Amino acid sequence: MTLNKTARALLAAAALSLAAAGAWAQDKVVYHIDDAAAQATKGLRNIRNHLDVEPKTQIMVVTHADGVDFLMDGAKDAKNPDIDYAALVSALKARGVKFEVCEITLRNRNLKKEQFNMDAEFTPSGVARIAKLQTRDGYAYIKP
Repeated sequence: MTLNKTARALLAAAALSLAAAGAWAQDKVVYHIDDAAAQATKGLRNIRNHLDVEPKTQIMVVTHADGVDFLMDGAKDAKNPDIDYAALVSALKARGVKFEVCEITLRNRNLKKEQFNMDAEFTPSGVARIAKLQTRDGYAYIKP
């Protein structure tokens, strides 16, 4: 291999490394909601604003305890019944946001998956999921 070919190979490897680093640099955020009455409307607004400024951010919303309530079919904000959570969640889901409900909460509160909005997914433990997203997957943590 001549110096010219070696230099080209090194430059190509460097370019690939930079491209990979750029892909890894994408922001990833987990929003933690455990009290829908206090956090849901504010949290959904924060997420919309977040995506308006940084549209490529990967966002997960993990809910447990009373935080799951806004993802139930027909849920509305108690303080402002004009706020339809299903419409807001669907709009954010269309922008790539994932919503997860804790299955331990379902058991503890005697709830069924069928009671939840179609845009909701389920996770065995909301708290364990948040910990994994932060420690293993590099997600920043936000609690609205």
